[in-house]
Amino acid sequence: MKYSEIVHLSTDEIVAQIAEDKATLSKLKFAHAVSSIENPMRIQKARRTIARLQTELSKRKKETAAPASVTETATEAK
Repeated sequence: MKYSEIVHLSTDEIVAQIAEDKATLSKLKFAHAVSSIENPMRIQKARRTIARLQTELSKRKKETAAPASVTETATEAK
């Protein structure tokens, strides 16, 4: 999943996608440990997709937390 696609998802969809991709990653790791999987690069792709999703999620959390801290700082300065 490209980052441009992730930006258009809602926060709830991102959280659901992270859970789904983590489950997929654990299944891929288990399958690879038992016997070699056909395309081991799928593990790397899954890890990167999870990282992209988590990056966007943390970015959104910081954006929602930033206005509150800016308001508190402006109030304290007065």
